[in-house]
Amino acid sequence: MRRIVTTAVAMALVGGAALSAPAVAADHGRPTRTPAAEQQVRALEQAPDKVLEAGLGLPAAATEVAQVSAPEALATARRVLSGQALPRDPSATLALRDLFMKRSELRGRDLRNADALLARPSDGAGDNQGFGYTAPEAPPVCNTRLCVHYVATGADAPPTPDWPAHNLAVMDSVWSTIVDSLGYRAPLSDRAEGGNALFDVYLKDLGQGLYGFCAPERRVKNRTASGYCVLDNDYAAAQFPVGTPDDNLVVTAGHEFFHAVQFAYDYGEDLWMMESTATWMEERVATQVNDNRQYFPTSQIYAPYVPLDMFSRTATFQYGNWVFWEYLTTRYGIGLVNKAWKQAGSLRKDGGKYSIQALQKVLKHKGGLTKVYSGFAAGNLIPALNYPEGAEYPSPKVRGAKQLSRHKRTKRYATRINHLASASYVYVPGKGLGGKKWKLSVKVAGPAKRTSPAAVVVVYLRNGKRQVKTVRLNRGGDGHKTVSFDNRAVGAVSVTLVNASTRYRCGSKTLLACGGRPLDDKARFAVTGRVTKG
Repeated sequence: MRRIVTTAVAMALVGGAALSAPAVAADHGRPTRTPAAEQQVRALEQAPDKVLEAGLGLPAAATEVAQVSAPEALATARRVLSGQALPRDPSATLALRDLFMKRSELRGRDLRNADALLARPSDGAGDNQGFGYTAPEAPPVCNTRLCVHYVATGADAPPTPDWPAHNLAVMDSVWSTIVDSLGYRAPLSDRAEGGNALFDVYLKDLGQGLYGFCAPERRVKNRTASGYCVLDNDYAAAQFPVGTPDDNLVVTAGHEFFHAVQFAYDYGEDLWMMESTATWMEERVATQVNDNRQYFPTSQIYAPYVPLDMFSRTATFQYGNWVFWEYLTTRYGIGLVNKAWKQAGSLRKDGGKYSIQALQKVLKHKGGLTKVYSGFAAGNLIPALNYPEGAEYPSPKVRGAKQLSRHKRTKRYATRINHLASASYVYVPGKGLGGKKWKLSVKVAGPAKRTSPAAVVVVYLRNGKRQVKTVRLNRGGDGHKTVSFDNRAVGAVSVTLVNASTRYRCGSKTLLACGGRPLDDKARFAVTGRVTKG
């Protein structure tokens, strides 16, 4: 434990571990790198305050129009499925979801093209979008709840005769984990669209980095829908150079099948929740693969200044924040995500809430969202202490760090923080501060308490223990806390400033929660650490 604390302090002082970030591509969530995305994340890492102030990158992503027009949804889905996705395009699943939601607004040729894109590969060679099978479909392999469809010849054929049965076994294992063990709803019935009432999965040569997708197909009740899934037919190394075919299959199956499950709750739910929980589900079905760690650079462990509910078309924040659900389920049980989806569901027996409201409901009796989120933000400085596999995670950066001594006793930091985001600072006791008489006085100045500011002080002791203290803020957002600063007993003290605001003007056509515009972004915070003797 002492080694962990020493490492954390050292990394804070030197600026943390270097991580490179992937960019979104049209697949189950495994992005391909682009120079533009790399540049965006480097800018966020190097000067987050300037980025937020100048409106570069982050606000652009936050204010993108979520409610695209029907023609735009059609054009996007066409690009994604043809392998010509632009960096701003969403995953194939979300592109088809958007098209499904806008279908009723299309007419004539556009409507026929939309139906062709939403159609299954079994639509055949007559598919005017060129996505149907070009060879006769072989008899599907099925069990009592799933069917895997394929063709035996041509580019869409599987690599070996037993590959379809292997896909069936993987999908059945995923179903068992998600539906049978974790208690989520099964995908809704498709009324025998695939030849029977079983859930259908199609194998097809997707190529161009498109691993797989699930598409909503028929609205059932409120905002629920049946659907089907498509997986790449072989995950050949030539097209998928990262990971083995088996690893790519199981991760994609888990992620995409969970999207089909989400359609049984609310296919129109906030996008960040759909993708972050689907990426979290990868850990449940393929914990040994660790594919979701590639999104660490855009998670709140390593980019805490980016709002939790961020959905970006050019970066991977919505994937990286699977770690938030990992944190919650580690502390409160794996069923918490299921409870959140029930609160977010659109059926009469559900909560009918948008993502953040659903979170507030399930965390109400666990201290509330502000307290839980503040603990998450502060705990992320030492992943080994907060995640089951956290000892393997790189050490994160902090916004600033300073060693104080008898001669340099005070350091003040000031910053602006967006909603559901945070900033952390570290104070280290230096020379001449040996003895219990030395204290660190921490003074916090934040925004008005009605906007849900918070501050957490953590004392990292040299014996490996921690003392976690919440700073009580008054109505004006100000507060203080005094802690031990004896360099013989204390390795470091961290202060995490949190903007836990969940106030939105909903329906403002953003890509944030409830399509809303945050009311408390760029909130001013300051923290002053001062060495005292007493």
